[in-house]
Amino acid sequence: MGDTKKVKYTGRFGPRYGKSIRERVLEVETKQRKMHRCPKCDSEAVKRISTGIFRCKHCGTKFAGGAYVPTTMTGAIVKKMIREKKFLPMLKELLEQGEPQATKPAPESMQESNEKEKKES
Repeated sequence: MGDTKKVKYTGRFGPRYGKSIRERVLEVETKQRKMHRCPKCDSEAVKRISTGIFRCKHCGTKFAGGAYVPTTMTGAIVKKMIREKKFLPMLKELLEQGEPQATKPAPESMQESNEKEKKES
């Protein structure tokens, strides 16, 4: 049993699971199975090996990425920010803040109630 003309890869499910779910699966699997661009040699020869692992057939580079595609949307945004250096104004603020502060002590009213409970027991 293979895929059919209209439903492609999701033909294996037959009438099960509903149309909209099968359409979503088709969308993901189509992205997953196509060839992607290699970050090292820039050729369109990258195939998915396993969940999050990709290999370029041209140069042999093996790298990690998203579950179904080599670059996630978040990764693309961060890469663009680094390329355009948009994070530099925020960097100064982050450095001024230093390390994250330790947890704040409980308010005085809570400390007093805790002390009363300890004395009573």
